[in-house]
This record gives sequence, structure tokens and C-alpha cells, in this order.
Amino acid sequence: MGKVIAKTGVKRQAGYLYFLNKAGHVARVPMARSGKKTSKKQEVLAKVGVKRNTGHLYYVDGKGNVCEAVMQRGGRRKKR
Repeated sequence: MGKVIAKTGVKRQAGYLYFLNKAGHVARVPMARSGKKTSKKQEVLAKVGVKRNTGHLYYVDGKGNVCEAVMQRGGRRKKR
């Protein structure tokens, strides 16, 4: 789907949400579960420093790499 921007090799664990924070580093937080309090503190795993471009989507894939994909815009209009 997208192209690999940075190879970080982050090992993913179940129960965590992996993302790029505002500074462009790979971070994780525990997933929210109903009735369970979790800390909102994010844990930075890899300092990558990715510079974001408008119109692109950035994510951490299954292998722990940072990927970039062009966002799909437009589409079919909704019926009234």
C-alpha cells in the first residue's frame, strides 16, 4: 500500500497502539478497554524524526517500519 520511509524494526506487542507522534518518532500507548483505567503517557520507542507532507498518511506497519501512503481524496457523492 505505501512505501517504507524508515526501517526501525520495532517489535510489536499485543494490547498497544503504535503511531507516529508530533515530533515524528515511533511511540506506543496501551489500548483503551472498557472499564479499565490506562495511563495516557506515550512511550517513545524509536527516534526517527520523520518530516510529514500534506496529503500523506504515515503509519507503523507489521514489521515495525514507518510507511507513507498518499491519502485518497474525493470519491462518489452521496445521494440526497
